[in-house]
Amino acid sequence: MKIQITNPIISTDWLQEHLHAINLVVLNGTIPRVVDAGSKTETTQIPNARFFDIKKVFSVIDAPFPNTMISVEDFTAKAQTLGINQNSAIVVYDELGIYASPRVWYMFKAMGFDNIAVLNGGFPAWKAANYQVESKTLYNGDLGNFQGKDRLHLFKNYYGMLQEIETSNSCILDARSEGRFTGNIPEPRKGLRSGQIPSSKNLPYTSLLNNQTFKSKAALQAIFSSYQTEKKAFTFSCGTGITACILALAAEHAGFKEYSVYDGSWTEWGNLYKETE
Repeated sequence: MKIQITNPIISTDWLQEHLHAINLVVLNGTIPRVVDAGSKTETTQIPNARFFDIKKVFSVIDAPFPNTMISVEDFTAKAQTLGINQNSAIVVYDELGIYASPRVWYMFKAMGFDNIAVLNGGFPAWKAANYQVESKTLYNGDLGNFQGKDRLHLFKNYYGMLQEIETSNSCILDARSEGRFTGNIPEPRKGLRSGQIPSSKNLPYTSLLNNQTFKSKAALQAIFSSYQTEKKAFTFSCGTGITACILALAAEHAGFKEYSVYDGSWTEWGNLYKETE
């Protein structure tokens, strides 16, 4: 049986029901939280999961800022090494619940691939449901035939953000905590100044979640509608382009289709932008 994913967020029950679909690929997109270096390392995984390494494989390694999106050609080649095919149905999960998995979802969206969803609640929810786990293994199967398509316009760069601010074309929402957004709490990265992008508003990604699962669709619709008073597109930012994708996923789930993510986010903006008098 082959499956087609119709919702960008799926439940543990759904994944358990479809776990043996012949075109299912389960990806583990976990990265450590920059503000929580002491989190424990998992030794188990969802059966047949493959590790999607955001930091060391699916980012530009020598880029000046973390987690910089790679080219279509690089993404295609690296996705193929994970055995991903054009007809794959991908479910991506996170060992931290909801943190980096939406970034993987968004990267595939930027590659023109839509048959992908995020596991609501991630690995903690899967284990809480007492579903099967196995010891972690590295994928060493066949190459896939995945072929990325260029939808990299879904990512904004620094110059695109300058234009957004000048034209006021979008509502810029920052997924960082209120303390980081206001500058009352210092940035976790050494040497990075505090502050916020001009005209941006704060929507902490945690406000979209209840115990590491997304709030209801109706609740998310109400949250985003409260920021979209002028029916503008959304531009999402955060620290390094990871949790901004949580906002993007929630917006998509809530029915908002016009949005983009600032790839470099505050780490880039805080280093490059110089205020003028």
